[in-house]
Amino acid sequence: MRIAMANNYYYLKGGAERVLFEEKKILEAHGHQVPVFSQAHPQNEFSQYSDCYTPFKDWKNISKIQKVPMALNIIYDRRIARSFNRFLEVTNCDIVHAHNIYGGLTTSILDIAQKKGVPVVMTLHDYKLICPSYLMLNRGSVCEGCRNRQFIYCLLKTCHKESLTASGVYCIESYLNKWLHKYDTIRYFICPSMFSLAKHLEHGIPRDKLLHIRNFVNFAKHEPQYENGKYVLFVGRLSKEKGILTLLTAVEHLSVPVRIVGDGPLKAEYEDFVVDHKINHVIFEGYKSGEQLKQLYENAAFLVIPSECYENAPMTILEAYAYGKPVIGSRVGGIPEMIEPGRTGLLFTPGEADDLAECLRMLWWDRSLRSKMGRAARERVQKEFSSEAHYEQLMELYSTLLNPGFPYNMRQMSSSLAI
Repeated sequence: MRIAMANNYYYLKGGAERVLFEEKKILEAHGHQVPVFSQAHPQNEFSQYSDCYTPFKDWKNISKIQKVPMALNIIYDRRIARSFNRFLEVTNCDIVHAHNIYGGLTTSILDIAQKKGVPVVMTLHDYKLICPSYLMLNRGSVCEGCRNRQFIYCLLKTCHKESLTASGVYCIESYLNKWLHKYDTIRYFICPSMFSLAKHLEHGIPRDKLLHIRNFVNFAKHEPQYENGKYVLFVGRLSKEKGILTLLTAVEHLSVPVRIVGDGPLKAEYEDFVVDHKINHVIFEGYKSGEQLKQLYENAAFLVIPSECYENAPMTILEAYAYGKPVIGSRVGGIPEMIEPGRTGLLFTPGEADDLAECLRMLWWDRSLRSKMGRAARERVQKEFSSEAHYEQLMELYSTLLNPGFPYNMRQMSSSLAI
């Protein structure tokens, strides 16, 4: 089978790209061909099809005059359409599996796929279909102002980067895609969490197009370390919605060492907070990857995810589980689906530093408990989040795309989900 993966970037920029690369690996390991279509970003991995790519839309490093035509190309890009048409002719793919395409590849590629009769499935890594700013956030707080896909709220509240211009562009983009039914040509949307599925259903996406397929991790590459426990670990973007200030407040009066891995717009502010409050047991590691990140996971006691936004299905939880580490997470978005309280970790109320502090005390001082939880976490990731299980579900879905007379088996759907 030949499966075209489409994504704005072809390098490890974030969670969406991580899933793309891992899916490509398991599909190719089973003998499938998986060419990738992307923008021509300077950090891209090598691709024999890169001559089909169009230049990366670098919004930050252009003049105000140049931003007008680029804004139009962010909404819909005919150059991308021509490039994707050439890409499909060269690769002769059976299926298109889209990941993040908005703002870069745009829905222009969907028109080309429809024209050529190539079925499309799309993974919903965020909430772009129902929120122009894609994270359902307004100034770092959860926002559902665009309920029922009434996207004008994004413009009125300048949700995207607190910018009237940026919010206006994405508001227009969302309305045009809605009115012109651009996403209607997609056969199925893959939701990595049941929370994502329910939220999209609640905001008007048809039920028969929403499927739940979990993210996965190749646990064979991770050697579990159940006994190590030198510090508490956070891995992620340093921004308001990730709840880092709640974490810092929770550990201010606890003698619990913390390592914070990642970068983001509020890094300096959080570093100042630590200095001002004389919290000398918190270390900011900066961005880490590869062997350095591996060692940080291996030497951690457990992972903390204090998010205050609608997380979909954080890959960091699966990473921690694969290393045999329990996870303390906030009770929001798709996080509660991934953590079994008392078995693979603990849950706390988002934004509640005292509640988080109590969880930290319980797990930090009880080595036996966290070792037991770590083993249960590893067991769960092997059983429920394996690459082979994910591959089998993809194959079932792809087969349905090529044989539309046979509906996809929705056996995974939760019986408790209101439909």
